[in-house]
Amino acid sequence: MIDDLDHARYLLLGTQKKDGSIVSTPVWFAGSHGNYAVFSAGNAGKVKRLRNFLQVRVTPCNATGAPLTSTIIAQAKFIGNPDELLAAHRQLVKKYGWQMRLLDLFSKITGKYHKRQFIRITI
Repeated sequence: MIDDLDHARYLLLGTQKKDGSIVSTPVWFAGSHGNYAVFSAGNAGKVKRLRNFLQVRVTPCNATGAPLTSTIIAQAKFIGNPDELLAAHRQLVKKYGWQMRLLDLFSKITGKYHKRQFIRITI
């Protein structure tokens, strides 16, 4: 199961709402061996839901969010340590290359670069 995640391009991240329902969103992620980094806009719904429930569901998926294998229960935590933030960002740049750099550029231009939230997913 973890091998499937290690080789997937996208991750379907399921976060829990207060009513108990799950909202799943395809996201970019990087890492290996059950330890992954994800990032999002700081005010995104998934970030707000994670403030209430750190248990998540992860599934390798395609770009549209169609699951490729079965779902795994995992734990999330917000990354606040500057060294860990830098390491997570480097992982994402290594995996997504020019696409991540372009997204970084647009985030800087729009003033949202420092408002992003990085999240550590651990299985």
